[in-house]
Parts: sequence; structure tokens; C-alpha cells
Amino acid sequence: MKIDRDFGIPLPDGTRLSAKVWMPDSATLEPVPAVLEYLPYRKSDGTAARDTTVHPVFAEHGYACLRVDRRGCGDSEGLFDDEYSEQELRDGVEVINWIAAQPWCNGNVGMQGISWGGFNGLQLAARAPGALKAVISIGTTVDRYHDDIHYKGGIQLGENIGWAATAMSWLSTPPDPELVGGNKWRDMWLDRLEHTPFLAERWTGHSDRDAYWEHGSVCEEYGDIKAAVLVMGGMHDGYRNAMAALVENLDAPVQGIVGPWSHKYPHISTIEPSIDYHGVASRWWDRWLKEIPNGAEDDGAYRAYVMDSVAPDPSLSERPGKWVVSDSGPEAATTPEILPLGQGVLGEKGAFSGLVETELLCGMTSGEFFPFGFGPGELPDDQQHDDALSLCFDSESVETDKVILGAPSVQLRVASDNARGQVIVRLCDLRPDGTSALISLGMLDLRYRDGFEAKVDLVPDQEYDIVVPLDQSAYRLPAGHRLRLAVSGSYWPFCWPEGNEFTLTVTAGNLSLPVCSDDLAECEFDSPRKTPIADIKLLIDGAERKNWSTDPESGKSVLEIFGDHGRQEDAETGLITGSTVSERWEINPDDPASAKVEIIWTRSLGRGDWEVSTQITARMRGTADSFLIEQKIEAWEGEIPVFEKQFEATVPR
Repeated sequence: MKIDRDFGIPLPDGTRLSAKVWMPDSATLEPVPAVLEYLPYRKSDGTAARDTTVHPVFAEHGYACLRVDRRGCGDSEGLFDDEYSEQELRDGVEVINWIAAQPWCNGNVGMQGISWGGFNGLQLAARAPGALKAVISIGTTVDRYHDDIHYKGGIQLGENIGWAATAMSWLSTPPDPELVGGNKWRDMWLDRLEHTPFLAERWTGHSDRDAYWEHGSVCEEYGDIKAAVLVMGGMHDGYRNAMAALVENLDAPVQGIVGPWSHKYPHISTIEPSIDYHGVASRWWDRWLKEIPNGAEDDGAYRAYVMDSVAPDPSLSERPGKWVVSDSGPEAATTPEILPLGQGVLGEKGAFSGLVETELLCGMTSGEFFPFGFGPGELPDDQQHDDALSLCFDSESVETDKVILGAPSVQLRVASDNARGQVIVRLCDLRPDGTSALISLGMLDLRYRDGFEAKVDLVPDQEYDIVVPLDQSAYRLPAGHRLRLAVSGSYWPFCWPEGNEFTLTVTAGNLSLPVCSDDLAECEFDSPRKTPIADIKLLIDGAERKNWSTDPESGKSVLEIFGDHGRQEDAETGLITGSTVSERWEINPDDPASAKVEIIWTRSLGRGDWEVSTQITARMRGTADSFLIEQKIEAWEGEIPVFEKQFEATVPR
């Protein structure tokens, strides 16, 4: 197998992208299909360890594998502008076409990737370049507004500013001087720093579902996708809806696999059981890139791991359950069970009037939007704390096991005493041990009750009928357990509260629960195979902390998160990397406009006597009518400061 750390790909405008390539020795004589992964996350250090577990395996199986740094990132030339930008997608099409035309490629190209790489794999498939025959998209979405890291139900997520800080940190370090050479690396670095975009302002400013978010949302026209799509994701991930959406809407060959995983490739998830991703993927590539009639298209349209009930554990590492398979998506495999709301009761209709106050401490047990396995406490905890601050409707104990497969939906009749308001709905499993385990959630900014194109204020005290869709589920509720529907008006810091207090009055509603029979066919996956392991030497151990507290002077509730990811050396490249992140989220329980956060990322890169480092500081706070955002980027060469830039913006709510 041939390996090249800096394989150049020329773009029409003269920009050179850098790829790491793994290729069968025989490819120059017998052309092979290619598999592309196209990311901003720095192939030389950011994803190097993970890449080692994936690409060499496919290269040994007869594929040319390319891990490409996108424009302005890692070792590639040019400037970064935004996630999933028109420039990124145009470049991606050019890369696919260039690969297909090389003498070592047989003209067939596939794309794989998780998160960013999962997104742009689908987005490039929607551009339908002729050479792109198959895609594997993991931890992904079809809708950048409704189902991404920025907004949910029109409510801005806490991760919006968190991701802006993280992305700026990733983009702040230079290319590898060993690959770029001379002083070019430094010129490229300073040019990147000077042109760093202020994404926090941009993302916060596009609070409606406008053309900005429609761009790159493949749900706008599913028919544009012609390539065969295998879409995978985990029920402990922030992205759990794309599998059903694609299986139920694509005309192209498509399959969905839904596991219990965190935001990881399925063979290295921090939540077991992991699966043999390489075997599943190779079978998919062989069918659509090598055109081997192996029957992969008949493996089942939707394979889901139905999770058993377990006591809430924010550091859960294994989830019991079983794999089931359906010839269609979950919607066709289930029957909706309608459970009306009564006075504190789920499943028994009755007249009631329930109040939802602005309880700003609701959300403390939410867990992280993206569980990566970087530290303890990422998953949802026992929901009893948040339940106590919510309007709850409880069912009777179920007499037999109930399998929930699909997206629950909640209808409510609500009125607000304010022109604004938001609704957060959680579906929980009330277990006989007294704990409350989160099954699914959904949320809605009530100003978007009639659509997400523009906010329309509420008429105070007027009743509205609203629908709140919840995330996809694959969950077995055992006999003897009860369901709880919990409704709140805040969910900090998972999402930003409104700038003013409000009280909602709920007078009617129901839960539509997608229930399937327990006789769906079962399926199995092989366990992960042994893969190459990157030779990484740990120089300094990391450490993780997460803590809620109350400030004794101000009375504010404070969440502090700290992650030191250690310091390590890659034996292949000699690069030494390190990073830390600290987050402080705080809110006064009596003042919605007091919500604020500070996030600080540090990152270092070095080899021998050469070292560079950067620090990103991001702050955001709310007022009654605006968000105030600050970001600062600082960079050092050794101990010498070489760059500093401040960003500030006030964005109307």
C-alpha cells in the first residue's frame, strides 16, 4: 500500500488542496474506485488518529482513499469562508471530478464522513457529479436549520456559540511547515488569521429559516440525490433524525442504520455495542463502486437498535437492546397511539388548565447536545430535577412492553401572557426505581407557530394550537413502567431562554406515540474488527471536570466545564499537539436576560524547537431584545505574540 501525506489536488483557480492518500500498490496498473473524506479538521493532526482506523482498511480492500483538507484548512491553500459554503461545495465537485479522471481511479468515487463530512457528502450528492456513485453519511442531517447545532424549533441552541468558538479554534492553527516548507506556512497562517470569519454573528443573525439555511439542506429537494446513500447515526447523538428522513424520502438506493452510539464512527463509539463499520461499508462500496452483485441493497431499508430501559447514567458506556430490521422507514412500520392529556394525566382526556412558568433552572439534567466521549457527564441525567420544574402528565403503568420506533409528536393548546414564549417538551420513562429517564425531546419558539420563515409575535392570552415534533426514538418501555410528558418554558443551557419572563397556560393536548409490534425481524452486526492504531505517544495526561454550583454572592446558577485534552506526539509526523477548553455558563434564576457564557479554547502545535499556539475567547449574553457577542483570537509563535483580533456584535432576537 502506498501512503502520501501531502498529495496535491489542483483546483481551477490555482488553489492547491492537500490530501493524505492510501492506495493499493497495483492501482497504477489496475485502476480502482476511490473513497473521499473531505473535511476542515486538519488531516495532519486533527483527525490523524481516527483516519488510521478507517482509510488503510479500505485501501487494503482495493480502494484509493483520500482524506482531503478543505480550502483554507489544515495543509490546504486558500481561505475558509463558512461551513458548507458555495465555495466548499464547488471545490468538492471539482475534487470528485479530478479524482475520477486520474489514471489510478476507475472513474467511480464514493464519499464517507461523520458530522461535517457527513453533511457535505449528502450536499455534494445533491450536486449529482457523475462520478459520485455512493455515499456513507454518519451523524448527519438533511435540514441545517431544524436539525443542526444552531437552532431547534426556531430556538437558538447553546451549542451555536459553543460551536463558533470550537470552529474558530480549529481554524486558527497553521499548516504543517514540514509539508508546506520555507516561510510559506507562516504567510498562510497569518493570512488565515486575518480573514477568520465571525461566524457567531452570522449564525445568530440568521434566526429565521431563510435562504442561508436552505442552502445545503438536502430536504429542499430530495430528488437531486442520485447516488446510493447509506446513512448512519446514534440515538445518543445530537443527530438522530436523518436516517428516517432519507429512508422515507429518497428515490435513490438508500439504507439507514440507527445504533445506540454517541457522535462517533460506529466502530469506535463510546457507547456499546459498536459494530464492524468496515465490513458494512466495504459491502456498500463493493456493491455501488465495484458493481459486485453482493445483495447489499437487500440488507433492509431501516436497521435500528431498540434500546432497553436503563437507569439514567451521564457516563453510560453500554446500552442493552436488540437490532431490528424493517423494509421501510419507521413511519410505515408503526401505528400512532394517541394519548390525550388530562389534569396531570397522560392517556386520559379531561378538562384542565396547567401553568408553565419561566423556570430558568430547568435544563440542568439535559446532558450535552454532542456526546463525544471526551469526559464524564455528557449524557442526560435523572430527569426528576427538571421534571419538578415542568408541567407533567403521567400515564398509568403499561401492562406489556411498548416499543417506540420513530418520532413522537405533541399537540398543545397554549396561551402566553407575553408576546413571546417557548415550549420545550420531553418524553420520559418513569422507572419503578423512581428515576426518570429521557427518551426524546422537542422544542418550539412560539413566534414560529405558523412557520419558520419569520417570527410573528403572539397576542397575549390568546390560545393557539401548536405541534411540537420530538426527535426520533428506538426505545422499549417495559411492562410496569410509566410515560411522562414534561412541558417547560426554558431549558438552559441546552438552549437560550427568552429575554423576558412569560407564563404559558396549557388547556388541551395529546401525545402521538409511534408504536410498533414486538415481532419485527431481528438482525445482527459483527463486532468491530481490529484496525491499525496510530502510534501516538502521550506526553501529558488530560483531565475533565463538570460542575454545577450556586454563586454565594450573586445567587447565580453556574455550570463550569473544563477539558484538558493532554499533550501527545504523533510518531509518524513528529507533531506535538495539545488543547484545552473551559466553559462557564451562568444565569440568575429570577432574570431570563441574565443568561451568559464564556468559552476559552487554547490549542498548540509544534515539532522540535518550533511551536505555535492560539487562544479563542468567546462570550455571549442576552438582553431583553438582543444577543451581545464577543470573540477574540490571539496567536503566538513560541512566546512571541504574532496576531490579535477582536470581534463584537449586537444581534436582535
